[in-house]
Amino acid sequence: MHVGGTIEEINNHETAIWRGETTSKPFVLVAQQSLFDDTRAPAGKHTVWAYCHVPNGSTEDMSERIESQIERFAPGFRSRILARHTMNCAQYESYDMNYIGGDIACGANDLVQFLMRPFPSWDPYATPNPRLFIGSSSTPPGAGVHGMCGFWAAQSALRSMR
Repeated sequence: MHVGGTIEEINNHETAIWRGETTSKPFVLVAQQSLFDDTRAPAGKHTVWAYCHVPNGSTEDMSERIESQIERFAPGFRSRILARHTMNCAQYESYDMNYIGGDIACGANDLVQFLMRPFPSWDPYATPNPRLFIGSSSTPPGAGVHGMCGFWAAQSALRSMR
């Protein structure tokens, strides 16, 4: 789900990011995987995963602003939070060196990267290890096409077994 308010608010936030700034009303991307996968939370409970764009390498904690934005459109949201785990860009990069500067999209979303992630290859999902395949947003079609990178990595793995 995309939580951003008016088109002007979304534009203001995204424009600020390009200037290396953040705003009080971020454009928030929200997922609630436990609605579709009951192994993600105890019975009767749910998980929520949310993030917003920030300048590359930011160490700013946007939790309060993200929660405020969700609360703005879903009153009572905050009162239902039992626990939280947060990471800023620097922490994301420490967690996974693939996320340079905290970039979970793993690079530009331009035409070249759409076709040739992470580098030009006939099979960008395969690696030199025949038992290891890449299914992240570092592979085509890239970030924002949730699930397709893994789907194509699985297809590559199945082809290699034939």
